[in-house]
Amino acid sequence: MKTKRNLNTLPNKKTVVTIGTFDGVHIGHQKIIHRLINTGKLEGLQSVILTFFPHPRMVLQKDSNIKLINTIDERHDILEGLGLDYLVIKKFTQEFSRLSAEDFVKDILVDKLNAQKVIIGYDHRFGRNRNADINDLKTFGENYNFEVEEISAQDINDVAVSSTKIRTAIIEGEIDKANTYLGYKFMLTGKVTKGRGLGRKLGYPTANIEIEEDYKIMPKRGSYIISSIIKDNTVYGMMNIGINPTVNGNKQTIEVHFFDFEQDIYQDTIQIDLLQRIRDEEKFESVEALKRQLALDKKTALDYISNQNA
Repeated sequence: MKTKRNLNTLPNKKTVVTIGTFDGVHIGHQKIIHRLINTGKLEGLQSVILTFFPHPRMVLQKDSNIKLINTIDERHDILEGLGLDYLVIKKFTQEFSRLSAEDFVKDILVDKLNAQKVIIGYDHRFGRNRNADINDLKTFGENYNFEVEEISAQDINDVAVSSTKIRTAIIEGEIDKANTYLGYKFMLTGKVTKGRGLGRKLGYPTANIEIEEDYKIMPKRGSYIISSIIKDNTVYGMMNIGINPTVNGNKQTIEVHFFDFEQDIYQDTIQIDLLQRIRDEEKFESVEALKRQLALDKKTALDYISNQNA
């Protein structure tokens, strides 16, 4: 997959295009993307996703506190694994939002992307104030000589999933549900930084994960079973998201204790896949009580991992 952020650098190849933010690249999105890729192969066209960043709501609604399932880099990596020819990331700006529907079609889809076919959902809206719909797109297709393939309501509803549902599941700590909807494990990606060293004092040394992107959605506070690929090896562990109330913490942190792992990964950027939620964050009556609970958490995690790998 080739990634383009400058529309002027695209090669002059005939394409089949779909358009959207694709936050989460969930199983509903994947159904559309597989149709796009298969169409490209059957009709000799390059498959292209046109996506936008920042998310339009971040630009158009300054007070929007929308949190996204994926960072733009995570979205890129997931799409890269699906077999797409091109990912085009268009910077979304106030100026771009004022482009009329016809100018968007002519300037972007026709002149820049050389679209021969556009595959789009029945309810897709575009152009200034989102005032154009699929019927307008079909009319533009007739005028500018490209075909529009509509993804029907039935096709979309067959996969009863949405990015909103997934965000809700993550916020409520329902990682099983989120992972089922996503078709892969929800991930957190960040740099390993120095922490307070509390985990080591408790006998559970942790990697503190710092996530740069403040728009990334965070799961409900608590403990989770996780895995990570570090230097081509799968490493399992348990993660706590919270403020460490037992030791008078006051700032939310993400701390990962890896099992049977002693490599130095300080300052490395790693991806943490969330497998299963263990429990809510609690304030224990003593540090000893916390240590007993951590031992139970580790046993829960190891039992889960053993069963999954059996």
